[in-house]
Amino acid sequence: MKTRIFYLSTLILFLVACSGGNDDNSNPNPVGPVDTSGETPEVPTSSDWLIPISQVKDGGPGKDGIPSIDSPKFVSATDPGADFLKDDDLVIGIIVGNEVRAYPHLILDWHEVVNDKFDSESITISYCPLTGTAFAWNSVSNGVESTFGVSGLIYNANLILYDRNTGSRWSQLKLKCVNGELKGDEPTLKNVVETNWGTWKALYPNTKVLSLDTGFSRNYALYPYGSYRTDQNFFVFSATPLNDALLYKERVHAIISEDESKVYQYRKFRDGKIFKDQFKGNQYLVVGNENLIYSYELNESQSNLNFEYGFTNTETFFKDDEGNKWSIFGKALEGPRTGEVLKPSRSVISYWFALASFYPNPEVFVN
Repeated sequence: MKTRIFYLSTLILFLVACSGGNDDNSNPNPVGPVDTSGETPEVPTSSDWLIPISQVKDGGPGKDGIPSIDSPKFVSATDPGADFLKDDDLVIGIIVGNEVRAYPHLILDWHEVVNDKFDSESITISYCPLTGTAFAWNSVSNGVESTFGVSGLIYNANLILYDRNTGSRWSQLKLKCVNGELKGDEPTLKNVVETNWGTWKALYPNTKVLSLDTGFSRNYALYPYGSYRTDQNFFVFSATPLNDALLYKERVHAIISEDESKVYQYRKFRDGKIFKDQFKGNQYLVVGNENLIYSYELNESQSNLNFEYGFTNTETFFKDDEGNKWSIFGKALEGPRTGEVLKPSRSVISYWFALASFYPNPEVFVN
């Protein structure tokens, strides 16, 4: 596949210079969220990085030029304030304690980071629109509660965050601090589910959703990257290596183990499928449909169970031959194992090109 790579840094910087700060960005052909308030990031010149500094790029808007949401507001799924979402809009879902929340892509496309508080802990949700990757992790830096922001730097087209406690920089998809005082540290991940709004509401009708009342003036109805999601050869920033085994922008579920990964395609899960699979010496359960895939690492006792897909627009997503009913987060809701929780895999939904750049030569599941 012949790759047509567009380097748009200059254009982005031009748009930054012409941007009206927090005014609506209504450019009909935008190339990303822009804001004049961003501090120009320090250009990498040191070898004190865990990633090749030659591949660390200035993203354009500058440090905090894409502003994080630090005081998020939420509305219930039935509130008129949630009507901006369509059933096929993608969201990132999380449950902490009794709190069920969803974070729409169409807001995160403009902000990338939400620093949220639950009763018991603070959690940072990040989404990189250029790689299609989302994670949640504890908002902790060097043992101290902190918030995270957008550093203004990009590695392999992927978001680099910084923590506001030490200023250290964290590669989102590498899941590691790659520069600064905390270099080498890894975040403590929280389980998230990425699916469409209609599916998430069916699973958790009591969910709350991030409100459009973000404190910023943005046209959230407008996708800020033009044809990026659908044009397979349109890249704002390059990634290395590029693997053309699948379409570059195909969304895949990937299990990550150290520097290797295994990929599962949504088309293999149409109408609901469930597979047991081996990867790196561990057994996994992978369950999903055309809108949602999730995976779990099974222990010996769980490996002996026979699972089947069982989503019927309730919290139960799959079942087993012991009579247990399981949620998408791997919790047994009914049956002899009620309360037991399957261990979530270390996994992510990603554009194929990004996953294959960070974890080269991924194994692709063939059933």
